[in-house]
Amino acid sequence: METQDQVAELRARLAAAEAANEAKSRFLANVSHEIRSPLNAIYGYAQLVERGAQVDPLAAARVIRRSAEHLTNLVEGLLDIASVEQGVVRVDNGVIRLGALVEQVAEMFSPLAAHKGLSFVCSIQGRLPEFVRLDERRVRQALINLVSNAVKFTQRGEIRLVLRWSGQIATIEVHDTGPGIALDRQEQIFAPYERADAASEAEKTGAGLGLAITRAVVNMLGGDLKLDSAVGRGSCFRVKLMAPQVAGMVDHAADKVRPAGYKGDRRAILLVDDDADHLCVLRTVLTEVGFDVAEAGDGATALALADAQPFDAIICDVSMPGMSGWDVAERLRAMCGRDLKILMLSANAFERHGLSGQQASHDAFLLKPVDLGSLLDALGRHLQLEWIMPEVRETGTGARDSVQVSAATREHVDRLRALVQIGHVRALEGEIKSLATADPAAEALATRLFDHLDRFDLAGIGRILEDLPDEWR
Repeated sequence: METQDQVAELRARLAAAEAANEAKSRFLANVSHEIRSPLNAIYGYAQLVERGAQVDPLAAARVIRRSAEHLTNLVEGLLDIASVEQGVVRVDNGVIRLGALVEQVAEMFSPLAAHKGLSFVCSIQGRLPEFVRLDERRVRQALINLVSNAVKFTQRGEIRLVLRWSGQIATIEVHDTGPGIALDRQEQIFAPYERADAASEAEKTGAGLGLAITRAVVNMLGGDLKLDSAVGRGSCFRVKLMAPQVAGMVDHAADKVRPAGYKGDRRAILLVDDDADHLCVLRTVLTEVGFDVAEAGDGATALALADAQPFDAIICDVSMPGMSGWDVAERLRAMCGRDLKILMLSANAFERHGLSGQQASHDAFLLKPVDLGSLLDALGRHLQLEWIMPEVRETGTGARDSVQVSAATREHVDRLRALVQIGHVRALEGEIKSLATADPAAEALATRLFDHLDRFDLAGIGRILEDLPDEWR
C-alpha cells in the first residue's frame, strides 16, 4: 500500500514537472516574439536613419524609445519573478498621490478600450487622502497588468477601475465583462509562464508573466490579490494594500525641464565604460549642461586619469573586462577619499549594494537603461549643484492669433477633434503627422500634440484643440 502511494506521488510529481516544462517551452516561444518585435522596429529604423532614408527622425526616435521601454518592462518582469523565487525583495516606498496614479492608468487604457467599443469607467469612492506611502512603480506595474488584461480579453461591455480607501488600507478593483475564468483555472493563471485562454490570435500576445508578476508585486508590498470570476459573467481582480496616510505633505514636483547649466565653477566628470556608444550618450548630455568630461574605456585608464588630474565625480559601469567597476570604485575611494562622488551604473539590479561582504565605495547606483534626467538629478544632489533652468515659454495660443493657416490644416484639426472624442489613438498619430506636413504653421502645434499622445493624454490633446484661436477653426 505504501509503495502504491509512493508511486502515485512520483507520478504526480512527474506530471507536474512535465507540465512546468511545457509551460516554460511555451513561454520561451512567447517571450522570443515579445523581444524580437520591438527589436525589429529598433533595428529597422536605425538602418533607415543610417542610410539617409526619408524618415522623420522624430517619429523614428519615438518608435525606438517605445520599443526600448517595452523591452525594459519585459526584462524587469523577468527580474521580478526571479527576485521572488530567490527570496530577494526590494520595496521602495515613497509618498505618492494614489488617486492621481489610478487616474493615470485609466487615462492610459481608456482610449484602447474605446477603440474596441468598450466603456471604461474610473471610480474613486469615498474619502481619499491626498498623499499615501506606497511603492509607486510597483503599484503602477500591477495595475497596468490587470487593466491591460481586462481590455485585452473583453470583447463587449465595460471595464471598471475602482479605488476605495479606509483604515489605512487601499482597495483597488478591476472589473470586466469578459468571458470569465473557470474555477479550476483561477489558480493556474497566476503561475509564471501561463497565459489565459484567448479567443482570437490577436489576444494571444504576451509572455505569460503579467498575472504572476502582479501577484508577486502585491505580495512584495504585503498586500492581497483575490479573483472573483465565473465563466460567462466576467471577472473582478481585487487588490488590497497598506497605504498609510501622509499628513502635512506638499508636492513641489512640476513638469521636469532639463537644466541648461549650473552656477559656480565648472565641474569635472570622469566617465568609465568599455562601450563607446554608452560613453557617447553620457558625454553628450553632460557636456550640454556644462560639465568638463573625460573618458576611460577600462579601469586602469580611469585610475591613471584620476591620478593625473582631480575630478568632482566619476560615473562608472560595473561590468567591464579586467578590472570591474567595483574594483575601480574601491581604488578611487582609497586614492581620493569622500570628496570624489562615485556613481555606479549596471544592468544588474542585484548589484546595487556593491560587492558582498564589503563596505560600499559608491555614493549612488543607477540601473541601466539609464534615465538621463535621473542621472542629472543624482549628480546635482551629490555635487550640491544649483541648476540654471531654461526659461519656460508660454504655451498659450495668444502668440499665434495672427498666424494664417490653410483650409487643409483646419480640416486636419477638425478630424483630430473627432478622433479625440472616440479615442482612436492610432488614427490620431497619423492625423497629427499629416497636420505637421500640411502647413509649416502647424509644426509647433503637432509637436505639442505628439507630446501628449506619447503619454496617452487624450484629455490634454482635447484641451489644446479647444483652446486654439478662431483662425484654426
